[in-house]
Amino acid sequence: MPVTDIDFAHLKTVLYSSVLSDVLDDFGRREQAMRPFIRPLDEEAVMFGRARTGLYMNVYAVGEGENPYDIEIALVDDLGPGDVAVFGCDGPTERIAPWGELLSTAARIRGAAGCVTDGLVRDVRHIRKMGFPVFHGGIGPLDSKGRGKMMAKDVPVACAGVLVHPGDLVFGDVDGVVVIPADIALEVIAAALAKINGENQTRQHLEEGLKLADVYAKYGVL
Repeated sequence: MPVTDIDFAHLKTVLYSSVLSDVLDDFGRREQAMRPFIRPLDEEAVMFGRARTGLYMNVYAVGEGENPYDIEIALVDDLGPGDVAVFGCDGPTERIAPWGELLSTAARIRGAAGCVTDGLVRDVRHIRKMGFPVFHGGIGPLDSKGRGKMMAKDVPVACAGVLVHPGDLVFGDVDGVVVIPADIALEVIAAALAKINGENQTRQHLEEGLKLADVYAKYGVL
């Protein structure tokens, strides 16, 4: 099954970030969880999809006749079902707030799965009301105009300590955001589902009163 055929809607009801992080550790990919300052606007939200990346830099002025949002607009207008906007702002930052209500509205209408940025977000009440999953590096009212600008889209970006390539899979829930490299995505998902089955068996036996050491010896899951 190619990565493009993954059933994100179903899998995000089954998977969770901690089990994906554990499996990525087993694959030797130990730097795939974003730094813990990244938090969801809604702790009930779950996000799973393919990365569409935007690279930001600090700026301190807007040139005459310049549209400071041109690349950002092009990326958002090109989002499709299952896409996750990943905006790398070299965060944490106190200056760059690239995401808000209007981008959330445009992305949601196009079927996007969410947004994660190590920059700031604003218009929080409106985004929460629409139920669009957004994971952020802070909340602030600042317009990015004259403070930060997207310089390139669909290029590798660093976001909250993780290198994200376009097409990588991005999963977020209340515990954090994990990036699954596209080249091992199917194997990671299969291993995560198997681990979840083992965790379910472990939980059942613990609830039946078996000792943790005995259950761990049998299933190797903790």
